[in-house]
Amino acid sequence: MNILLINHYAGSPRHGMEYRPYYLAREWVREGHRVTIIAASFSHLRANNPVLNGVVTEESIDGIRYIWLKTPAYQGNGIGRIFNMLQFVIRLRTYIKTLMAHERIDAVIASSTYPLDIYPARLIQKEQKARLIFEVHDLWPLSPMELGNIPAWHPYIMVMQKAENDAYRYCDHVVSILPCAETHMRNHGLKPNKFTAIPNGISVDEWQKYHGELPNEHKNLLLQLKNNRKIVIGYAGAFGIANSLNTVIDAAKLCDNKNVVFVLVGQGPEKGQLQTKVNKHCLSNVFFLPPVNKTLIPSLLNSFDGCIITWQRNRLYRFGISPNKLMDYMMAGKPIIHAVEAGNDPVQDAGCGISVPPEDPQAIADAIRTLASMSVAEREAMGQRGKEYVMKHHDYKILAKQFLKVLEG
Repeated sequence: MNILLINHYAGSPRHGMEYRPYYLAREWVREGHRVTIIAASFSHLRANNPVLNGVVTEESIDGIRYIWLKTPAYQGNGIGRIFNMLQFVIRLRTYIKTLMAHERIDAVIASSTYPLDIYPARLIQKEQKARLIFEVHDLWPLSPMELGNIPAWHPYIMVMQKAENDAYRYCDHVVSILPCAETHMRNHGLKPNKFTAIPNGISVDEWQKYHGELPNEHKNLLLQLKNNRKIVIGYAGAFGIANSLNTVIDAAKLCDNKNVVFVLVGQGPEKGQLQTKVNKHCLSNVFFLPPVNKTLIPSLLNSFDGCIITWQRNRLYRFGISPNKLMDYMMAGKPIIHAVEAGNDPVQDAGCGISVPPEDPQAIADAIRTLASMSVAEREAMGQRGKEYVMKHHDYKILAKQFLKVLEG
């Protein structure tokens, strides 16, 4: 097949997040398919944005044809980001026929977070009689409406709502990382039997190859804690409001087991105030470390006795969750404390940890007390269940095959 994947925020190991388009495309290429990814030149998610040599820049990454369309830089979620979106869609509509002029496209995937890319994707569908797949990562415009309290009559929301409704009507099938979103989509025009949930995943082969040496700062602290026979509960990821790490600090205040420590690894806008809070309360059981390269995540997680992931209480999670860091935690074979209220719970499904309500420090402290009371063998067995689950259900080799069945119809 010749597959065209449109994703504004697509990245690669060379550029950083978003990784899902790359890993799916890489597996399709390995299966003998031709894949083109069209993405914006600037994304706030990427560690490194591509170097351009014009409005349109092409390069090949691991056999995948990448086309970068020049878009302006921005910060935050204000007017700059909206202009970036519009510029991408306008350029996509302007250049897509030229870029694909000598291609016979079998399937086109409209995969950007927001739904406006359905319109240029629809052009390819109609012109080349290609199969059109709408991939949903987040529900737009519901997400900005509920998170930003933006009313339904706002012009921006009205435009996005029409695009979402049109996407469900135009597409041959919807693929989503949100397992509980089908009813919402049906209410907005999706026909029955046109929904498939395919979660985020992990490259098992790649993960097993990543075993580098941690930086001295990380290595020395973790070795010291191990020598002092501490039970290390670790977090590796972003320090944002949505990560609800204040709840972890509050749980640490309540933790009465002197052998339990918390090691929080990463960076983000909330890190400064979290460190201030720890110092204010003189907490000796919480440690902070800078982020590590993606290739060192296995080595880092292997140094933990358990992992923690916390969420805010958010109504949007009723449609389901599929966090990348959870896949890493499970692949590491570590028991997981999961503070969440959502339409699904992979930790509960796998039996690889203890799930508690979000924003409840006492519940987290109680869960950690339970985890600490287990024998090492019991914790290892719990973690092993997670590893087996993620290898069976979240390996990108498996997910790419599931997606390919949808593409083939």
